[in-house]
Amino acid sequence: MSAHDADVIIAGAGMAGATLALALHQAGLKVVLIDPVAFDSQVAPAFDGRASAIAFAAFRQWRALGLAGALEPHAQRIEQILVTDGRTPGAAAGGPTAFFLRFDAAEIADRADGEPLGYLVENRHTRAALAAGVETAGIPVLAPARVVSATFDARAATVTLADGRVLTAPLVVGAEGRGSVIRQAAGIGVLGWDYRQTGVVATVRLARPHHGVAHEYFLPGGPFAILPLTDDRASLVWTESTARAAALKAARPEVFHAHLQRRFGDHLGEAVVEGPVFTYPLSLQLAERLVAPRVALLGDAAHGVHPIAGQGLNLGLKGAAALAEVVVEACRLGEDFGSEAVLERYAAWRRFDTVTLSAGMDLFVRLFSNDNPVMRLARGAGMAAVNRIGPARRFFMQEAGGAVGDLPRLLRGEPL
Repeated sequence: MSAHDADVIIAGAGMAGATLALALHQAGLKVVLIDPVAFDSQVAPAFDGRASAIAFAAFRQWRALGLAGALEPHAQRIEQILVTDGRTPGAAAGGPTAFFLRFDAAEIADRADGEPLGYLVENRHTRAALAAGVETAGIPVLAPARVVSATFDARAATVTLADGRVLTAPLVVGAEGRGSVIRQAAGIGVLGWDYRQTGVVATVRLARPHHGVAHEYFLPGGPFAILPLTDDRASLVWTESTARAAALKAARPEVFHAHLQRRFGDHLGEAVVEGPVFTYPLSLQLAERLVAPRVALLGDAAHGVHPIAGQGLNLGLKGAAALAEVVVEACRLGEDFGSEAVLERYAAWRRFDTVTLSAGMDLFVRLFSNDNPVMRLARGAGMAAVNRIGPARRFFMQEAGGAVGDLPRLLRGEPL
């Protein structure tokens, strides 16, 4: 590999890309990260106001990569998830009806080694932990730097940056988001559509303890999620039509607070907004293929899904674990790990899970973001049925925790 600048070039130093870089570096590969935004800017409070629900299996991966010490102080355990449905505002209006779902970590404690249903971590803290890990590992990071083109031949991928620098490697990973230049250069198309919805995101301080309970309340305009954070705070993900979300973003603080409290209800007391309000347009986008010769796609470059079940980042982290294992094993066997034959193992490993989860999230959006009485009755009956069937409930919890199926070693908490 001495003829190349790296074994693997990763375009995109976000959470999935940086996780992959650490996994490959830990196994002895030479990695270069490229990103248009420097790490210092990525961890600024105004850069990304979201928090992510991290499956317990995905959190095991970060532990195996040595990030637990930096992440655990900022990780809120999710002990319960309460899903309710109704047309009136208020996340707990009237308390649970017959149409609700309750997931409890205690039900799967024996199968999950006492892990919670997952962890809520603010993205800025995750980015900071990954940035510190990358810096400590000595992984080269070219940032701010932008990939403008890439070419691929039988031996290597060649990446050209906006400043004229040219890098080569046997494998390049496109992890730079939905507008991936690497994906476009590889000729990989995308499928998808706009939901005509926007996620309004804010962090609030609660008047009462949340006890690690996450609430997802379905209103006709879309889901309203109250996600517990450390220090009795919560991240709100409030889905509205694009026009209503724009009005909320532009509203005066007192007007926003009045609308928020009306949606929020009084079960956790008054919710006081801390920091800015963010908005994110919502859509579905799936790459037609996950790999091409010398190319693998990861994270939002491969799949961008609705946040209705908080699985978007988890898909990327599962992909990072699978791709790292495929590349490292091929390298140890002396195979050309950038060849399509090797990369197809990664694609085969992740294809079914990616497509089924994305389709499931799309179905959920269409099923729950409406006030059709027939649909309301059907989804309510479905929720009530699942709530009464213990094995089904436990399966969904295991699936959400990322512990179902053929898991890569990192998702089992084992180093490569």
